[in-house]
Amino acid sequence: MNDGDNTLTLTAAGPGRRTVLAAGLAVSLAWAGVLAGCGNLFARKEAVSARTGTVLPSAITLPEPFAVRLPTVPVLKPVRRDADTDYYELAQKVATAEIIPGTRTAIWGYHGIFPGPTLEARSGRAAEVRVRNELPVPTSMHLHGGVVEPGSDGYPTDLVVPEGYAKRVDASMVRMHARAAGRGNAVHAHQPVPEAPDPGIWTLHEGEKTYKYAFGQRAATLWYHDHRMDFSAPQVWKGLAGSAIVRDAEEEALGLPAGDRELSLMVCDRSFDAEGQFLYPALDPELSDPAGVEPKYMDGVLGDVILVNGAPWPVKHVGTGRYRLRILNASNARPYNLELTGPDGQVPFTMIGSDGGLLPAPQRLESVPMSPGERFDVVVDFSRLSPGDEVVLGNTLGERNTGLVMKFLVDKAVDPGPAVPAVLSAGYEALERGKALQVRQFDFRLAPGDVWTINGQPFDPGALLASARLGTVELWRFTSDFNHPVHTHLAHFQVISRDGRRPGPADAGWKDTVNVTPYGVVEVLVRFTGFRGKYMLHCHNLEHEDMAMMANFTVV
Repeated sequence: MNDGDNTLTLTAAGPGRRTVLAAGLAVSLAWAGVLAGCGNLFARKEAVSARTGTVLPSAITLPEPFAVRLPTVPVLKPVRRDADTDYYELAQKVATAEIIPGTRTAIWGYHGIFPGPTLEARSGRAAEVRVRNELPVPTSMHLHGGVVEPGSDGYPTDLVVPEGYAKRVDASMVRMHARAAGRGNAVHAHQPVPEAPDPGIWTLHEGEKTYKYAFGQRAATLWYHDHRMDFSAPQVWKGLAGSAIVRDAEEEALGLPAGDRELSLMVCDRSFDAEGQFLYPALDPELSDPAGVEPKYMDGVLGDVILVNGAPWPVKHVGTGRYRLRILNASNARPYNLELTGPDGQVPFTMIGSDGGLLPAPQRLESVPMSPGERFDVVVDFSRLSPGDEVVLGNTLGERNTGLVMKFLVDKAVDPGPAVPAVLSAGYEALERGKALQVRQFDFRLAPGDVWTINGQPFDPGALLASARLGTVELWRFTSDFNHPVHTHLAHFQVISRDGRRPGPADAGWKDTVNVTPYGVVEVLVRFTGFRGKYMLHCHNLEHEDMAMMANFTVV
């Protein structure tokens, strides 16, 4: 795999292929200078890694690193409030944004921006979000990490369609019906198209839909993104993603860094054509039919430009204090192993929370491994640094440009603020293996015919792989062939073993997404709370998800 500009890399091959890719052009002086100044950032990177995905090289000249400021994403304001609910409106629009300096990139954005505005909520206070679709294609918005009623979960066939769209036949819908009816995998098929989609599979909301979120869950970092059947990957790539934050009294009582010392960092990768437009290898650029990507990229699309809050390799000015970083991996397929490198070596992270909120106690991490969809809540202490010092946030799984993420520039001396408390969540409940009522296995694997499957089956919206009882705990065992970041809707879980051993510190806390490494085994205890109904689990490599690596379960 050729990861980044002008590098020779030997890695595990993608499905059905073994390749060694090389490029021989010299890197720019700007890149050479930055990389030389990163000290031992890459010294700890393994020479051979087993990432899943193929790099799509940009055609544009890549911008210099650390040349733009980190953008602050606006917070979505409610249009009204009542005693127990906040009401929001969110329009999905075609717009442009300056991502590569000096160019304008066409995006599909919530409120016409990328990333979308941050949705802030309070635990115990409901929210209703009316989403209006002004795009040329259907959408389905999923609140990732939310404990949400089934009708507002963003099921992939529960679509908000543009005005007038429901009155015509959508070829992708009828091909999905053909696949569900047992006529094989429709992602790359050229089958006769039925006359109309099955109304039992598809729910269409013309123009708009109101999503209802109870927010009866603890404080946590969530995010929202498109979840349209067979087209999540290109639509998220075009910009349909944003952060969400749930707050509560327990978290606020801890005195954690807040205000301008609390940073939401949405990290993702993209590729660009020669004019600065998003480059993506869709089989149909109009995202209608057929679905899927060019066969070369079926293992996952990796961009060669790393964006944070929509800016390439940005810089953030900070003081000599403690900062809270809510880090989200919003990439389609790219994993990261994040490290901070300062003038005297590594700067550690203090992990305080995971996907589902606060840990019982803080723990030190030298690096933060993140698969697509995961969130890490960490505190970084810059108090031992001096004005003028620089700290680089790097990715040890990357090469050259993809080995850099952003830079922190210490520019002032400030009060460091209070230390992180020794106890974060006194009421944190650790689940016990012996309390699990059922044990189930879900095997994520590439099947013959280049079909991504769970337990040997591509996604069928009418089939169920499990039925769990509300209020119970089950042990789910995830196995895999390649890297598969497994995400469960509604149900949060705790990782209890990885490859037969106790999980590492990065697996701590309540989670909804966990990476299963090639031929690995991850055991989790899943708790089913909140609502009854049909939900799903799937691989959060979005190319795998679009190519049928999903399954349904119900809570009864």
